Amino acid sequence: MRKDQAIGAKVTLRGERMYEFLERLIKAALPRIRDFRGVPPRGFDGHGNYTLGVSDQSIFPEVELDKIKRNIGFDVTIVTTARTNAEAKSLLSEMGMPFSDRAKKLATASPSEGGPAGQAQAA
Repeated sequence: MRKDQAIGAKVTLRGERMYEFLERLIKAALPRIRDFRGVPPRGFDGHGNYTLGVSDQSIFPEVELDKIKRNIGFDVTIVTTARTNAEAKSLLSEMGMPFSDRAKKLATASPSEGGPAGQAQAA
């Protein structure tokens, strides 16, 4: 390592801090992304783990924009006990992870499937 050379860091969150971070990511940070339409469902690794790249740390409300010298991106890997990608996706969906293909399914659901169009007709 040399002076002024960029380095990387890795942090593992468990327990209460992990759930708190995941909740802030899903409910506060991701919705602040401009033109956000959900996270891509292709971030699974085949073993039930999901990785999401965040290009800018300023999506978190705790980050003070006037103190940022430059934008820094990072990756979030969610390691689950699920054995398959389908199980992990189901788990993360139940926790509120907004997958982009779920939004497409809701938008294209027919009235007989109980989608938004069906609910509008019943009202």
